[in-house]
Amino acid sequence: MPRPSARISGIIPSGKDGWELHFSAWQRKEAGEPIIMLSVGDHDFDTPSETVEACVTALRAGHHHYTQLPGIPRLRAAMAKLSTQCTGIETTIDQVIATPGGQSALYAAVHAVVDDGDHAIVVAPYYATYPGTFRSAGADFTVVEARAADGFQPTRAAIEAAIQPNTRAILMNTPNNPTGAVYSRETLEAIAGVCRDHDLWLLSDEVYWTLGGGEHISPRGLPGMAERTLVINSMSKSHGMTGWRIGWLTGPEEMITLLISLNLVNAYGLNDFVSRAAIEALENGYGVKEIAELYAGRRTLFLDEIRGVNHVVVRGSEGGMYVMLDVSAIEPDCETFAWALLDAEQVGVMPGASFGEAAKGHIRIALTQPEHVLKEAAKRLRRFIATYERKAA
Repeated sequence: MPRPSARISGIIPSGKDGWELHFSAWQRKEAGEPIIMLSVGDHDFDTPSETVEACVTALRAGHHHYTQLPGIPRLRAAMAKLSTQCTGIETTIDQVIATPGGQSALYAAVHAVVDDGDHAIVVAPYYATYPGTFRSAGADFTVVEARAADGFQPTRAAIEAAIQPNTRAILMNTPNNPTGAVYSRETLEAIAGVCRDHDLWLLSDEVYWTLGGGEHISPRGLPGMAERTLVINSMSKSHGMTGWRIGWLTGPEEMITLLISLNLVNAYGLNDFVSRAAIEALENGYGVKEIAELYAGRRTLFLDEIRGVNHVVVRGSEGGMYVMLDVSAIEPDCETFAWALLDAEQVGVMPGASFGEAAKGHIRIALTQPEHVLKEAAKRLRRFIATYERKAA
């Protein structure tokens, strides 16, 4: 075939990224092994029934057609209202564009702020699609590692040291996937200061904002940041709608207007009947409180179950759907540890190194199983650690 573009060829990351372990665990489970899957951030429960029924009603009512490119006005109004709650800044319908999922919001944000040859800063540990999204825009990037010893809170000095003459943006994620770290006000003010001082865009991925375990602080609400911040959001985690592909991007009105043109050549609007179900879910908060309470309870339970396990340190883990465990004192190579855990105890987890250098030596536990399964997983993990013997180099 003719040569594919360098842009599309460069999206796929090089090397192992942990997913092969997840897929192996999944295949073994499908083959009948009693694998406990703690490797992926997808809910183990269905979308709230009220949302499902709203979708069925919309489908039967004939809502099968194209929608307005930025989203149905009532949908954008509901998203704007939620953005006001999320960011602490009054948000209008013209400051929001609906997207087919949070990843599409991230894609739009990245393509909105960088050109070919521009540079960005990605704060790690990071969600796995971040590097590929910048590659898709033809941009270079530098990864700034938030240190485990600092609770995965990035520092101003580290971010500022990565700035280049052609740096245009910083991408961060709080509550963080994979670490569960919730960035403090001090951390966010430091990042905001860098953006203001160097005239940078801030791309703030806040899809876990309802699962933070406390007050959510958005950098968009800090002084001088509303005009330079794009907030990525999604209904996947907060409303239990991972497969529905509904997200949105919040930002300055002028930028949102430009992004409508990107939607024209990219997604060409959203699904009509799914949009109308999303409206009902947003306006009524279907599942939000219950999902937040569920994950808070699971987080507490799992941390209680592994408390006191020798040589295991909890890092981050204040919010989101994940717990991050430092197992480096047992096995420095977290991928080796994760594969051995799968083989010995049939528990599938993600190696921390999949998410950046800062998370090396850690494993990520997804709290996406019922409490009795999480208890069993913790039991297997304790047993594995008690008998683990590191292979000689």
